[in-house]
Amino acid sequence: MATISEEAKAYESKQINNISDLDSVPTDLEVKEENEVEFPYKYVELNGERYKVNLSVLASLKAILEDNPNLKKFKVKRTGEGMNTKYTVIPLS
Repeated sequence: MATISEEAKAYESKQINNISDLDSVPTDLEVKEENEVEFPYKYVELNGERYKVNLSVLASLKAILEDNPNLKKFKVKRTGEGMNTKYTVIPLS
């Protein structure tokens, strides 16, 4: 067993990427759900990396797909921080 100071020195915060970190997102990516954490979240995987998908992104994408069901790619722009974070879904093709 390690001491608390050894654990603290070895600790690395688990940071998850955000879908807004991607230049473009294919609409055919499978959405998965992480339930083994304190705050469950939805995510997609691309190139072995997880990218969190906020529910507001799914809601906006739903509205866009209603008018453009053949949409193949989109991107997400994030503005603000913390509770004031806003996501804008931008159709690409």
